Amino acid sequence: MPFDKNKQQAFQAAQQSFVQLQDAMENLNPSSADYGHHHKQAEQEYNEAVQVIQKAYITASEHQKTQLRHYEEELKQYEQQLRDQ
Repeated sequence: MPFDKNKQQAFQAAQQSFVQLQDAMENLNPSSADYGHHHKQAEQEYNEAVQVIQKAYITASEHQKTQLRHYEEELKQYEQQLRDQ
């Protein structure tokens, strides 16, 4: 049972980290006065999401791995957006 709980907690942490990254990306507005701050925060959220998602793979079920792969595909898009801005 503790393993199942850890599996669920790791997956939930990955989900939460991804949502925080999405929020940070939505706050990016190049014409905003505090754009630099928001960009830096988005980069930090991106890096954290990458790490948390990779760790979640260790205990993830097959269904969870499918979702984690989806997150990774979106991470690639966010990474490109951060580079382009």
